[in-house]
Amino acid sequence: MSKRAVLEVIALDAEDAIAAQAGGADRLELVTDMAADGLTPTVATVAAIRSAVDISLRVMLRLSDGFRAGDVAQVGRAARELRDAGAEEFVLGFLDTAGEVDLAAVETVAAELDGCRWTFHRAIDHAADRDALRKQLADLPGLDTYLTAGSALGVDEGLPVLLTEAARAGEPGYRQQLLVGGGLRLDHVPILRAAGIDAFHIGGAARPGGWVAPVAAEAVAQWRRALDLG
Repeated sequence: MSKRAVLEVIALDAEDAIAAQAGGADRLELVTDMAADGLTPTVATVAAIRSAVDISLRVMLRLSDGFRAGDVAQVGRAARELRDAGAEEFVLGFLDTAGEVDLAAVETVAAELDGCRWTFHRAIDHAADRDALRKQLADLPGLDTYLTAGSALGVDEGLPVLLTEAARAGEPGYRQQLLVGGGLRLDHVPILRAAGIDAFHIGGAARPGGWVAPVAAEAVAQWRRALDLG
């Protein structure tokens, strides 16, 4: 019997969070402004969600569209404020203009997290060299997850990369959990589960009405059932 897969759902507010938990989500990724692919939410939003649900929350640390770090000091301040508001897990990831990991920025922000667990997000799918990025970040404190589709274009195109990386689990740079998201569909689940992948991330798939509509508990429950069958 394979272990229960993690289902992470994007939540924009407490209404989303309550529906996602009701549908069987294990964890939420908290963001705002999906038109910019998800930015750091307000402290008030994080506090409201934290009081509304009791599942794990990972809070985005990203102040502008794209994968540049921008004002690293400001990102660090946001992290401190969010921690003061009860946030305990985070999501971040920065690249430079050449598509290399911005190691200085990542290390600076990770230091502010002081051991909190965090995900390196889909910036990895835009990196010039995924393997090099993983090895550079291999020993950073708190990093336990990579959110990835295997390709900037989504899971359809990235599937071979995801399967290859899953097979390398346990190697240096490959000890973090693979959290698959980005164009993920239910029909991808069986092959990913068969490869040993045990964490899945959905955003639009949890919202039958699109991003203008809230998370639907039944849509989340459909994913929960599929993962449990897998």
